[in-house]
Formats: sequence, C-alpha cells, structure tokens
Amino acid sequence: MNTRQPEHVLPQTPGQFILFTLLAAASASFAAWGSAALSLEVWVMFAGLISWFTRPASWREGVCAIICLWLGIGLAAVSHRLLSALSPAMDALALPLVVFLVAVLIVSLRTTRIVDNTLAWFLGMVTFHAAGQEPTPEAFTALFGASAIGGLAGFACQALHGHLRIAWFTP
Repeated sequence: MNTRQPEHVLPQTPGQFILFTLLAAASASFAAWGSAALSLEVWVMFAGLISWFTRPASWREGVCAIICLWLGIGLAAVSHRLLSALSPAMDALALPLVVFLVAVLIVSLRTTRIVDNTLAWFLGMVTFHAAGQEPTPEAFTALFGASAIGGLAGFACQALHGHLRIAWFTP
C-alpha cells in the first residue's frame, strides 16, 4: 500500500491512512443520506464537499470556498437572466459576451481575500447551470442547502482528521 503523502502533510502509518480514508467516506455517506432525507440533490451536496476541499488548509479556507461556491451560484443566476435579456438583440453573440463578463469578474477576484477561490466560483456556476432550474427562492434554497451539507461534511472530515493528527503527533 502506498501511503506516501505530499510534503505539507504529516506522515501517516498504514493504520492512520486507512482510518482517515474511512472517516472521509463516512462523512460523505452521512452527508449523502442527510441530503436525500431532506429531498435535496445528492450531487449538489458533492459540489459543496468538493468546494470545501479545493483548499483544505484550514476551516477558514473551507468556509471561504463555500462562500465562493454560493456566490458562483448567484452569479450564474444573474448571468442566466442577462443572457435571456441580451439574446433577442445579440443572438449568438450574447453567450460569449456574458461568459466573458462573468469570467472577467471571477478571475479578477483571485487576489481578493475571502472571495479568491476561482475554482469554487466556477463550481458554483456549474452547479446552478447543471441543476437546470430557474432562479427562484426555492431553487436557491435547495442549492444552498445541499451544498451547505456538503460543506459541513468537509468540515467534519477535516476537523476529525485534525483532532486525530494532534492526538497522534503531540508528544
């Protein structure tokens, strides 16, 4: 079994590697169960979980990632409306124009604290468009709720791993 870790991760024994893997799987499965129990889309929960781990360095970075995911969902809704408004007058040029404007905004925020997670922004855009829903309060509630469950699963996983690392590596 290869348990080689990147340099920024403390070394793990095979038992620790297995335990950390099982904890991550348990976090994801509980989040999937919770999403399904609340009649939320499980795949949207995974968008929140993925977003959390785009920068797993700290809980703060995880929270910022979820904020960027949610802002991406909101921006996707705005871009959806803008595209609908511009399409009659601009025809096929409306889509590249809207995408250009959205990309300029997201990428320009890459050095702005809290909202600098470009990957999470675009994941939010994908989440909104993949859901195929109109921007309604109900749609936002479902998307934000399911992705929040995924973010909480990421937090739980990260917190458990951190607690166990401290317990194992503190003299």
